[in-house]
Amino acid sequence: MATVKDVWNLLDRKAPFRTQMDFDNAGFLVGRGDQQVTRVLVALDITPEVIREAAEKGCQLILAHHPVIWGKVGQITDETATGRKVLALIEQGIAAICAHTNLDAAQGGVNVCLAQALELTDLEQLHQDGVDRSGQPYGIGRVGNVSTNNSLSAGEYAAFVKEKLHAAGVRFADGGKPVRRVAVGGGSCGSMLADAAAAGCDTFVTADVKYDQFLEARALGITLMDAGHYATENVVCPKIVQYLSLKFPGIPVKISQTHQEAYGCV
Repeated sequence: MATVKDVWNLLDRKAPFRTQMDFDNAGFLVGRGDQQVTRVLVALDITPEVIREAAEKGCQLILAHHPVIWGKVGQITDETATGRKVLALIEQGIAAICAHTNLDAAQGGVNVCLAQALELTDLEQLHQDGVDRSGQPYGIGRVGNVSTNNSLSAGEYAAFVKEKLHAAGVRFADGGKPVRRVAVGGGSCGSMLADAAAAGCDTFVTADVKYDQFLEARALGITLMDAGHYATENVVCPKIVQYLSLKFPGIPVKISQTHQEAYGCV
């Protein structure tokens, strides 16, 4: 039988928590480390709906990407959204582990899953943030080549991205070049546009893109695509389920069925 801390230790080997970025709050955030785990729920975010789902399914642990506790928290009460979620977790006896930027940067993490979902080949790191304990470099983003020999326009590739990521929609600024070499950055990576340009990319797929970043991309001649935060990061959840199920074959690990994209498009 595994404990919450056993699961944390396993994740720490795959995506070391010490590699998280300075602003982050990834880690074992709620619960008791010695709590026995018989069921796990995986979700991109810990929402009230996800907590209720975990309780209904008899889960003792939620493994999420985004931290359930973020920034300075001076109190845990029912008067704040964070407080209500933390209280609900404690009252239901559900622990929370959140692997955020450490999972973004890890081999086999968010950005590798995103690149694979878009069928990119010959993957390279977009930006190196450091070197892990084994001497392997880690960093946010990946770069790869499109798998087809046919040249795709920006509009055609945007449709492909929407389909492959099941995105609500894809905003894009057309850089005016056929799509051949693509950078990806799951979540809010618009600030890495210069890295994509330096890597010789004609296209950059990310999320949460600002107006001025679209203008900058057009000036650089790079097609910049915003496929949504949820769509560009949720691709890692099946990989987490697969990884935990392999390491803990006796523990059912499931993806949340209640957590979906936060917005719609018309």
